[in-house]
Amino acid sequence: MAASLAIILLLGLAAKRIFEKLRLPGLLGMLLLGILIGPHVLNLIQTDMLQISSDLRSIALIIILLRAGLGLNKDEIKSIGIPALKMSFIPGLFEGLLIALASVYFLDFTFAQGGMLGFIIAAVSPAVVVPFMLKLMENKIGTKKGVPILILAGVSIDDIFAITVFSAFLGLYNGSKINIGIQFLNIPISILLGILTGMIVGFSLINIFKRYNIPDTKKVLIILGFSILLNQLESILKTKLQIASLLGVMTIGFILTEYLPDVGKRLSEKFNKVWVFAEILLFVLVGAEVNVNVALKAGGVGIILILIGLIGRSVGVVISLIGTDFNWKERLFCIIAYIPKATVQAAMGAVPLSLGVESGDIILAIAVLSILITAPLGAVGIHYSAEKLLIENQ
Repeated sequence: MAASLAIILLLGLAAKRIFEKLRLPGLLGMLLLGILIGPHVLNLIQTDMLQISSDLRSIALIIILLRAGLGLNKDEIKSIGIPALKMSFIPGLFEGLLIALASVYFLDFTFAQGGMLGFIIAAVSPAVVVPFMLKLMENKIGTKKGVPILILAGVSIDDIFAITVFSAFLGLYNGSKINIGIQFLNIPISILLGILTGMIVGFSLINIFKRYNIPDTKKVLIILGFSILLNQLESILKTKLQIASLLGVMTIGFILTEYLPDVGKRLSEKFNKVWVFAEILLFVLVGAEVNVNVALKAGGVGIILILIGLIGRSVGVVISLIGTDFNWKERLFCIIAYIPKATVQAAMGAVPLSLGVESGDIILAIAVLSILITAPLGAVGIHYSAEKLLIENQ
């Protein structure tokens, strides 16, 4: 495993540098590297590393979300409240339902099968989107109207919505007597629980930091430890109670910055340094999950379904932004920023197949294909469109 880690770090740094020299997003280079050295192509990563890949990716995602939380402030959050809530479910709902209906026509799926496919694909990838939004916030691009923060908040909840609806369709397929109303009620409850648990952890950390003289480096480790435990709490309770742990992690960062601004600023700089290591692990290991051979089985129909879904998502974004003061360029940027898929599709794509769902192999193939199409498309789109479509704040 040590050798695999060395390969990931050395080649990951090189891939990032090469793509940045080509004026392309560095994360795209790391994703493609992961595909190349992963188990489905050159197989240079040992099995032990792949077995803990999910945990490593979760930790890396927690680090970037803590950075995001430490960069938020109260006034910015107030300005994007209702639009962020709408962005968290309306685009995903449009995308998921359109794919579900289209798959009934193109693949002869039942609506339950189509719903599972639709809402696996409908989840946006925080792993891809959040680093870009954080960079925009640091460079003061689009922050006057809160565009990056709106997208940050939306993508952190979008996954919860997609996974919840996927679970409902899975229950319908299996003939379970589920209450759809209760399923949807779980979404706002999970959001509130995520924020509440994040606040509890955040204020607890503030109390610890005020009471004891702890060096900043150790503060980072303590914050990271509590954030990982919060994320694990979601996994432990997910069959009984859903907690939006990613939103909770961002809340921890926000609380620390709000009540200990000087400490928050120093910790943000520390997490910036940790992210140099974490981002390589995150994107290379996400890429390693992608099986190109499986994706090719989806064929032209898979591409059509993904494009139909993106059209639905774009319409959903436009509807979500009605009533805001965003101009057409800012709305277009929000559409582009909501394109990338990666983490949920890699994690959930094989679930229907593993549970014996008919045509589960097709669902997996289209899920993998969605990563190959939308992750590069979205990453390049965000990278090149941000400065053209958003206003830089002086």
